[in-house]
Amino acid sequence: MLTVEGSRVPSRWLERKPASRVVPINRSSAKDNYIRIALINNMPDAALEDTELQFFDLLDDASEDIPVLVKLFSLTGVPRTDRGVRHLNSFYSGIDELWDSQFDALIMTGTEPQQPNLRQEPFWPTFVSVLDWAELNTHSTILSCLAAHAGVLHSDGIERHRLNDKRFGVFDFAKSSAHALTSRTSETIRFPHSRWNEARSNDLTSCGYTVLSQSAEAGVDCFVKRKKNSLFVHFQGHPEYGERTLLKEYRRDIRRFLRNERETYPTMPQGYFGREAIRALNEFREIARVSGEDAMTGFPEEVLFKQLQNTWRSSALCIYGNWMRYLQSRKREISTFPVVSSETYSTVGRKRSALQ
Repeated sequence: MLTVEGSRVPSRWLERKPASRVVPINRSSAKDNYIRIALINNMPDAALEDTELQFFDLLDDASEDIPVLVKLFSLTGVPRTDRGVRHLNSFYSGIDELWDSQFDALIMTGTEPQQPNLRQEPFWPTFVSVLDWAELNTHSTILSCLAAHAGVLHSDGIERHRLNDKRFGVFDFAKSSAHALTSRTSETIRFPHSRWNEARSNDLTSCGYTVLSQSAEAGVDCFVKRKKNSLFVHFQGHPEYGERTLLKEYRRDIRRFLRNERETYPTMPQGYFGREAIRALNEFREIARVSGEDAMTGFPEEVLFKQLQNTWRSSALCIYGNWMRYLQSRKREISTFPVVSSETYSTVGRKRSALQ
């Protein structure tokens, strides 16, 4: 059962859940039996609110009877519009508040990169400070998509590789290692991916990472490594995605093409649409090539929405459920651990960044 920490809870979440399931509480009233999770949501403004709801829903459903307390944080250096800044100011805590806090776990999302070299991103200094903090002050840390790529770059100097086309769609992955996180899942794990880059299996294993799931078609899915006190869990995909998320991204990419913001018409997400939807989208593509952005008024959303299903939900619930049971067991073993000041972590982050 999920509870949101603090006096400000996003209204869309309150609308989705009965009041008895969502009780905003202050830090001083948090009970020891809660699994406390810091969620750093770095997604672009267009996906900011959807992402927080996706993680809230996933954590709420996967936790079952484990009480979970989530607090939202924002990372400095991520580009924001005025609307995004207002939302963060209303419902998120600044990253400086993280340093002197105690959390059992951290989840950090990716964002849309602005630079080919991640070390040149404006958020990089704060990002690596968060990772250094998490290594000592959490039992486990989840890094999603671009955050996973930035994490292995910082920790082990592993560079991501550019793909010829966007890895886009819902893919089947085989379990490649026995691990508690993938116990009770089927032999095939199904997750959405949406990325232009990848971390490769041989680069990861040579640096001590254990690859948990992968496929010949889509590469590595999930991989883990213990870093000091924390088990780092990396997803190149998005277990948290809702059933319509890939559709929204595809529609956004089409609009970018029609505005001449990208060179090629986007490839349709694989393993996601049914036959009727594919036929409708192919017909729309021909119209859009002639009519330009005006064609977006005729985008066949109704046909698409009828056929969409979240075929990866069971895999997501199983892995996140296993993760929270792991956190619960670690919390029972270790009741307290030291918190290091923000000055220490900011310094460590700057030193490591300068060396790389």
